[in-house]
Amino acid sequence: MAKRTASAKKQARASVRRTLRNRAVRSEVKTKIVKARRSLSGGPVAESDRYAIALEAIRALDRAASKGILHRNNAARRKARLTRQLVKLGGVPAAAAAAGARGQAKKVAASAKGGAAVATGKAKAPDKKAAAKKPSSK
Repeated sequence: MAKRTASAKKQARASVRRTLRNRAVRSEVKTKIVKARRSLSGGPVAESDRYAIALEAIRALDRAASKGILHRNNAARRKARLTRQLVKLGGVPAAAAAAGARGQAKKVAASAKGGAAVATGKAKAPDKKAAAKKPSSK
């Protein structure tokens, strides 16, 4: 049996801590998604609460993806499915979309329609690589 160095032992301990923390976050995200799906599938929930619950699940997905606990494409796929369900039921309240709801309402509505730049009214940013290149002088 090979000897384990001190750094390998420390890495193993850190790995156990990370695994526990990541498992807790993943479980929380799954729970929020299930709650959002149940509220969207016609559970006994008020209209405004449906939107809030779905928004909370989307935020949890964003947080998990930003920390690297979930892959960003996995989080994006789950968010798209939730948003599609929300829009299908007409669950995006007009008042929240107009007020901005901390910027999330527009993002949810835009991602449902597929045009984020159109919904936010912002033009596409210029390409950084093209701007960085200098014209050749021949």
